[in-house]
Amino acid sequence: MRYSMIAKEKAAALKEKAAVRILSIESSCDESAAAVVENGRRILSSSVYSQVDLHALFGGVVPEIASRSHVQKMDLMVEKALKDAGIALSDVDAIGVTYGPGLVGSLLTGVTCAKALAFAAHKPLVPVNHIEGHICANYLTDPKLVPPFLCLVVSGGHSHLLMVADYGRYQLIGCTQDDAAGEAFDKAARVLDLPYPGGPRLDQLAEEGNPQALKLPIPRTEGKYDYSFSGLKTAFINAVHNQRQKGLSLNKADCAASFRAAVVRMLTDKCMKAASDLGVERIALAGGVSANSLLRREMKSLCEAKGIMLNLPRLDLCGDNAAMIGSAAYFRLMNGELADMELNAIPSLSLI
Repeated sequence: MRYSMIAKEKAAALKEKAAVRILSIESSCDESAAAVVENGRRILSSSVYSQVDLHALFGGVVPEIASRSHVQKMDLMVEKALKDAGIALSDVDAIGVTYGPGLVGSLLTGVTCAKALAFAAHKPLVPVNHIEGHICANYLTDPKLVPPFLCLVVSGGHSHLLMVADYGRYQLIGCTQDDAAGEAFDKAARVLDLPYPGGPRLDQLAEEGNPQALKLPIPRTEGKYDYSFSGLKTAFINAVHNQRQKGLSLNKADCAASFRAAVVRMLTDKCMKAASDLGVERIALAGGVSANSLLRREMKSLCEAKGIMLNLPRLDLCGDNAAMIGSAAYFRLMNGELADMELNAIPSLSLI
């Protein structure tokens, strides 16, 4: 009870402070990350420990291994973030942390660490939705960006089309009805025997291929702004297997290019249709798949043709990182949204 009272009093006072610094923690999947962010738009430090090498042997993230690694590395990432920012924990104004969605064991590590720091240092604790963090990566890339804008969120677990009405206010325009775009890329990469992480490998290989080599369907959805990648993924797997069963030579670059083109076409078509129907003047991308080279090129071209402003997150902010969580935490903090010591991880947390 005493912690909650102190935290609320400190949070209220911060609304008048010129420079609010937030120590943020991210551990939703397989990156242990900490950062210090000022006023939601300036990165003072960002430390990330990637577990790619740990999971490469298994071809994907193993939750138990991820959780154990977070336990080993999180304190080190926090120490590095504070050191790189040139400040001590006592200089931090609040603690922000991802509490969902994600892997429950991984989330719990970060939440526990953040709660301990907040309680020990008497700092306000701000809970952050991981997806909102990805959206807020755009505020770090372009400090002048302000809502409203349309945001295409594409990652390994999510494919959403959202209207960002204001800070912390979102309207769902469309979403995947089955698989996420990133998950589809990873499965296609596995079929082509590409090493983990598959999505970025497929993107690189696709640059060398012919996107017209395979005729793949563009799935239809009941919702005009919704996505569906399950049928496309199945069609691709069947096409590759048929070629192998017939003993035909398989050009992996052509296969990768064809699949990438189909996914990107679906993403861009629905996004641009929504932008046209809603009359939006600005679009932003977010999430790990926003680093996809073809998606970035196509969105730039389409937006230029339509006179729509486009925001692309910096490549180092597309994947999971704590800086984006610090940005999201700032706006939640300014709105007085705090957590107490009862905060728990919510693996299936929804943004809306």
